[in-house]
Amino acid sequence: MVGKTFVKVTAEHDESGQVRPLLLTWTDGKKYEIDRVTDVRQAPSLKGGGLGTRYTVRVRGKEVYLFEDEGRWFVEG
Repeated sequence: MVGKTFVKVTAEHDESGQVRPLLLTWTDGKKYEIDRVTDVRQAPSLKGGGLGTRYTVRVRGKEVYLFEDEGRWFVEG
């Protein structure tokens, strides 16, 4: 499947405005802890379209691109 899969994200916001995603909840309700954030940048979603903040995260040892766009979170489908 190509496109965006919108997910629920639990994130920590610090006093300087930095956001750190901590937990990703998939569409079926399964929760996945985000082990590490390795990069944060403005970038397009090449598979889903649009531009937002792209978080490169590690979940269960796998690198995942997690996007935040105007308060909504998604991964590329």
